[in-house]
Amino acid sequence: MKVKIGKKTGDIIKRDSKVILTVTRETYPFMPDHADGEFVYDVEGNKFIDFSSFISVYNLGLNGNKEIRNAIKKQVDKLMHPAFADFYNEMPVRFAEKLLKMAPPGFNGKVFFSNSGTEAVEAAIKFSKIFTKRPYLMAFYGGFHGRTLGSLSLTASKIVQKEMFGPFNASVHAPYAYCYRCPLHLEYPSCGIECADYIRKYPLAKEVSKKELAAIVMEPIQGEGGYVVPPKEFVKEVRKIADDAGALLVSDEVQAGYMRTGKFFAMDNFGVEADIYTMAKSIGGGVPMGATLVRGSLGDIPAGSHSTTFGGNLLAIAGAEASLDYINKNMPALQTGIIRKGAYVMKRLEEMKDKYEIIGDVRGIGLMIGVEFVRDRKTKDPAVKEKDDIADECFANGLIVLPAGQSCIRIIPTLTIDDKVLASGMDIFEQAVHNANSKLFKK
Repeated sequence: MKVKIGKKTGDIIKRDSKVILTVTRETYPFMPDHADGEFVYDVEGNKFIDFSSFISVYNLGLNGNKEIRNAIKKQVDKLMHPAFADFYNEMPVRFAEKLLKMAPPGFNGKVFFSNSGTEAVEAAIKFSKIFTKRPYLMAFYGGFHGRTLGSLSLTASKIVQKEMFGPFNASVHAPYAYCYRCPLHLEYPSCGIECADYIRKYPLAKEVSKKELAAIVMEPIQGEGGYVVPPKEFVKEVRKIADDAGALLVSDEVQAGYMRTGKFFAMDNFGVEADIYTMAKSIGGGVPMGATLVRGSLGDIPAGSHSTTFGGNLLAIAGAEASLDYINKNMPALQTGIIRKGAYVMKRLEEMKDKYEIIGDVRGIGLMIGVEFVRDRKTKDPAVKEKDDIADECFANGLIVLPAGQSCIRIIPTLTIDDKVLASGMDIFEQAVHNANSKLFKK
C-alpha cells in the first residue's frame, strides 16, 4: 500500500511554516485527520498502522476507546473547568483514590494534578526540595524529563534541547546503564555495575555533598534517550545510593508507565519502589494531563507553595478515570496481551538482527521496544541517516514509527493492537530495514 500525498497536505504545511514556531516535526509529512482505535487516516484519506501511539499517549486505542470518548463527551455538557486548585470537586478526588491504589502497598500517598509531563516533573522537583530541605537534584545522561526550565535542568538527552536556555537549576548528572554503549567502556555483567559506583566516587564525592542531595530522578527505561533498558542491579543500586544519602528517588513514568511495559509502573519491573512518581501522556486517555504521586510518609506541602489553574480539569479526569477503569476491569487479559505481543515483536526483531547487519541492538520490556541502527557493528557508528530513511519508507508504505536517541526507532503500538495488524506493521518495518541494509552494505 503506497501512501499518496497531495496538494492539500502541501498547502497546510506551507501555512504551518508561516504561523507556527518550529518544534520537533518528523522527516515525513504525516497529517492525521481521524482514527478508529485500530488505524489512523490522514487528510488525504491514506490509512496507516501506527507504531507510535502518538508519542505513547494512546495506550488503549487510537483516539482512545469508546469508554474514554463517551466519558469525555458526557462531561463536556456538564462542567469542563472546575478550578480545582481553589474549589472542591468529587471527580478528581475519586480518580486520585483509584490512581493511588495502583501504587505499591504501603505507599498511602497523595496526588498533584497538572497538564503535562514536564509539569509533573516540575512538581516533583519542588516537592523533593520541600520534603528534604535540600537544594540539589541528580539525573542521568540520556534522560529526558521535559522542556520547561526546571525539568530541563534534569534533561540531558540532546544538546539542542538545552543550548541557549541556561543557566539551569542546581543539578548534577551521572552515566546511565546504557550497556550497549557503556560510557565507561565496560561489559555487563562483568562490569559489576560500575556505573552505579561511579555515582558514589564522582558526583557525590567531588561535586555535590550527599547532605545536599534532595532526590535522584530517573526514567526506569529511558525514552527519548533511545529506549534504554538498564539491568535490574543498576536500578536497585540507585535506590541504595538515594537511601544512603537520605535523598528521595523520583521515577519519571511519563513514557514508560501506565501499562506500557505490562506493569502499571515501569519501576515495578526492577523490584524497586520510588518515593515520587510522575505520570502524563497516556494517563488522560488523549486529553492533556499530568500527575505527581507522593509517598504518604513524606507529608504534605505548605498551602500556596505550589498550585495550578487547569490541573484537575474535568475533561482530563473523565478520560483518565474511564481509562483506569478499563485497565482495572481488563487487567489480566491486558497484561497477558502486552507480554505476548511484546515477545512476538522481540522475536521478530532478533530474527531480523541475525539477517541485517544494520541492526546493532534490540531491547525492551512489554510493548516499549527500541531498535538501534549502526553503520558498523564493531565500531557501533550510529546509522542516523539510515534510521531516517527507514522511518520515511515505513511512512510511504502505511506505517508510522518514531525515532529515539541518535539512531533508534521505537516500537510502541497501542497496547490493544490486533495481532494481525501488529504482524502487518512488522512486515512493513522489516522490508524498510531490509532495503536500508541492502543499500548500506550493497547487498
